[in-house]
Amino acid sequence: MDRPNILVFMTDHQRGDTILPNSPVKTPNIDRFRRHAVTFSNAWCPSPHCCPSRATFFSGLYPSEHGVWNNVDVSNTLSRKPFDNVRMFSEDLKDAGYQMYFSGKWHVSAEKGPDAYGFELVHHTQKYKQREDGPDTREWDKYYRPGRAMDSGNEEHTPGRIVRPGYPPYVQYGINENPYDDATVVEKAVQKLDEIDTEKPFFFYVGVLGPHDPYFVPQKYLDWYNPDEIELPENFEDDLSDKPALYRRTQDRYAQLSREEHKESIRRFYAFCSYEDALFGKLLDQLEKRDLMKNTLVLYVSDHGDYIGSHGLWAKGLPCFQEAYHVCAMAGGGPVHGGGRMSEARLSLADWAPTFLELAGAPERPMSGRSLVPLLLDQPVQNWRTESYTQSNGNEVYGIQRCVWNDRWKYVFNAFDYDELYDLQNDPGEMHNLLHEIRDKDVPKSPYGPVVRELCKKMWRFAKEHQDNCVNAYIMTALAPYGPGILLGK
Repeated sequence: MDRPNILVFMTDHQRGDTILPNSPVKTPNIDRFRRHAVTFSNAWCPSPHCCPSRATFFSGLYPSEHGVWNNVDVSNTLSRKPFDNVRMFSEDLKDAGYQMYFSGKWHVSAEKGPDAYGFELVHHTQKYKQREDGPDTREWDKYYRPGRAMDSGNEEHTPGRIVRPGYPPYVQYGINENPYDDATVVEKAVQKLDEIDTEKPFFFYVGVLGPHDPYFVPQKYLDWYNPDEIELPENFEDDLSDKPALYRRTQDRYAQLSREEHKESIRRFYAFCSYEDALFGKLLDQLEKRDLMKNTLVLYVSDHGDYIGSHGLWAKGLPCFQEAYHVCAMAGGGPVHGGGRMSEARLSLADWAPTFLELAGAPERPMSGRSLVPLLLDQPVQNWRTESYTQSNGNEVYGIQRCVWNDRWKYVFNAFDYDELYDLQNDPGEMHNLLHEIRDKDVPKSPYGPVVRELCKKMWRFAKEHQDNCVNAYIMTALAPYGPGILLGK
């Protein structure tokens, strides 16, 4: 197999079902690309947060292995960068002779940019700085910076505004003709694609910030959607009464929005996805202009999802619902046997790094992901995974949470509250927590005891395999209904 060029277009906060054929989101460029691609409908990230998921994408490892647990840029971050011994696929591809280009969002390290991992910077949207050990007080600057406005709680309500007394104003949606400067990110990439010497293969990463909240979008794409046709999710009315209290407290952030404002937020999110689709189309146009599609693998992918009103929630975070973990994954061009195929194979963001290494002919090395090359070539695969796993220690508000699920059952271990169990076949919207009001000591004799035990065993086995040390046996921290000792048959 000849070594293909590779172009990655990664969006931020885009849920996987927004690019599926039955989506209400209008994506004409994705639709034209789909005819030459394979769409993966069952693709998941390891964490509902940018940095750990992006670090997994670039390293092929899980958070417990690469060391990035939450936002690397905030003052109370758990980690500012990956472990020093973590190698990114970009370094392997550069060593294999690829031209490496980067435009857009990185968000993997607060101290090193993509140029430290083999990329040539075409355009980037993050500053990097080595910081001294000691307290980081930057968050306080947001409150005491001259001219910084704060909500008093008495301001007049405007559409989409969420009043937060003593905090900076938050407006859920609005109009912006170049949100997050994404048009510039793509424009710089298109210019570079026009100049690239194609005698050597290239890898080009283009990372946009949309459709991240708040949802400020160009008017043109907002006009594509009739507000009277927007529907709320089927699980919008979930009051979360049978779920962890943190979930309810998070939902309360959005309780000020009326049903109409929730619908308008959905409309803006859809419009944002359509805008990103238009930017993606510019990259496709440039590849076609230079006749590069036949030897360039193109990947449309996202780092994590967005609740988009499901369970009355927006954005992403600790509530361990499918919507926050479901990511986009569509690959076509180059060696891909696409033709509009749909694949239900269970994917992880960790799978792309070993895939790129195999396509580039780079030496294999240990990774937690598994190469997707057979799936891209429409070849049979043996013993493909049947479960997905998450690793989160919280966003900027910490909380240890682990999850394992298959096509039927989903178990969520919450170290900060009681656990969750969902029957995904009969309750795909995750409305009914089957462990509600069942104390841990009663789980073994409950009807769900065998299910929980088996899923706990899988969770602990995954933790052991990936050096996840969330296993402290001290009485105050050993909070799962079944401990890691069940792996020994105890």
